[in-house]
Amino acid sequence: VGALAALLDMDFEVLTGLVEDQFKGKDRLIQPNIHALELGHDWARNHLECPLGVRVEAREGPRDSILLDGNTALGLGAIYGGATVAAWYPITPSTSVVDAFEKYCKRLRVDPETGRRNYAIVQAEDELAAIGMVIGASWNGARAFTATSGPGISLMSEFLGLAYFAEIPTVLFNVQRAGPSTGMPTRTQQSDVLSCAYASHGDTKQVLLFPSTPRECFDLGAKSLDLAERLQTPIILMTDLDLGMNDHISSPLEWDDAREFDRGKVMTAEELEAGKEFGRYLDVDGDGICYRTYPGTHATRGSFFTRGTSRDEFAIYTEKGEEYEKNMLRLMRKWDTIPEHLPAPEIIESDQDTDAAVLYYGTSEASSREALDYLADDGIYLDAMRVRAFPFSHIVREFIEKHERVYVIEQNRDAQLRTLLMTELGLAPDQLKPVLSFDGNPISARNIRKQIRRYQEGGDITPFHRENIAIRGAGDSA
Repeated sequence: VGALAALLDMDFEVLTGLVEDQFKGKDRLIQPNIHALELGHDWARNHLECPLGVRVEAREGPRDSILLDGNTALGLGAIYGGATVAAWYPITPSTSVVDAFEKYCKRLRVDPETGRRNYAIVQAEDELAAIGMVIGASWNGARAFTATSGPGISLMSEFLGLAYFAEIPTVLFNVQRAGPSTGMPTRTQQSDVLSCAYASHGDTKQVLLFPSTPRECFDLGAKSLDLAERLQTPIILMTDLDLGMNDHISSPLEWDDAREFDRGKVMTAEELEAGKEFGRYLDVDGDGICYRTYPGTHATRGSFFTRGTSRDEFAIYTEKGEEYEKNMLRLMRKWDTIPEHLPAPEIIESDQDTDAAVLYYGTSEASSREALDYLADDGIYLDAMRVRAFPFSHIVREFIEKHERVYVIEQNRDAQLRTLLMTELGLAPDQLKPVLSFDGNPISARNIRKQIRRYQEGGDITPFHRENIAIRGAGDSA
């Protein structure tokens, strides 16, 4: 670092100040580290041409912003959202979510009088055990979550089906990386969209949230715990390595201390004592969401058997086709009401009339917005939409149907969000044009601009990475 400071003509006092901040409270480490900086700095000045043609100088940063990574924001969001239980199996790039949760629990979840820890963190033997512990804790009335990445999603899928079918609140933070299999663990992608949307066998659909900034990781991390209990279903928050592990300039985190947790439809002991009818899978409000009870709510009423097998409205086992069908249709009725509870998509309209648009999500936002500016300079004007959740709002369908062409920007090979849009909304493939990047690096505005310009000029839809591979395969060993 000292040598780099000499090469880039950095203000050495800035570095010494950072060392003092880093080791505050450990004064005996400050001077040795400053001395190491000085040794590197002096060596570079004596043996290398310093400074280089570029230099780094200190500037006043934006005072209304902070530097924050998405995983830390998720850990904080879980705490503010009321989580007291985390169970996980370490996997890159999600491990630091639980690390952050533990770090801040030690500050915020310890009784100041007794020193008692009001939280539980369990490193499970594998991902199956981790999601099982979360489901069990949530069933028992705690707010719980797990964090994983693509390989963990594969292992957790059967339990996600149980949580969907038995309707147990479950929160999962998926920090995506490049797959399949082990893939590139230290590279980013958005390649788990389909595996999460339809996680588990049979007719299952899972709720997905797509944050694009650390602030949204915090906000949606907290909100996911409310949504899981309100909707009584798994909530999968889809971030990625780029957002999760890298520092980003973010607006400051905010929390309303008057905010109350949404525990959803929970029948109380008083209601049971008064004779209110209870059926765990009895839809009394017509929205597909039924009342539940916490274990031990009442000595003789409100109990039920939680099972992954078929059952009737009172949780009694049955294999009668009509009872099974009734339950599955109720789950679909609930699914149809879910979008009204989810974050709405964001729309940016072009200054000029246009019949074309872009649609993006997650960490593709910043580069997509930048590409829109470049394209406008080229005379190509596009409306834009950022999708923030699945199932899709009716606003998504209406936006797409307003345009002749919609470029769907995403960071995977197989255009997974485009596939989801076609499957769920019945849209024509020719209307949705894939704009893809999947080399493990964050998608760039330059890449987006090139692909959209090629479409506009009537070119083919081969993503550039595939084209480059085809060229190399034709005789270039590089």
